Amino acid sequence: MPKYLIERDIPGAGNLSPAELQAVAQKSCGVLGALGPQIQWQQSYVTGDKVYCVYIAPNEDMVREHARQGGFPANRVSRITTIIDPTTAE
Repeated sequence: MPKYLIERDIPGAGNLSPAELQAVAQKSCGVLGALGPQIQWQQSYVTGDKVYCVYIAPNEDMVREHARQGGFPANRVSRITTIIDPTTAE
């Protein structure tokens, strides 16, 4: 199943409290549960004004539907074609 990187513009994201991040995660998980097992959230990276999320989903439309239902921005959705890491150099 394809993986996607979602870039979300969220001003002040890096200043969200643990309780605020927990609420966002709970909202996301609730929407994921309603959409069914085909879409999965792997992880997210929070920076100053952005959140980058990695999802597994059958298509970009489902990723965008998750964002719509959750009230989250999905400013850029990119399909991950290859993953490399330091072991790629070996």
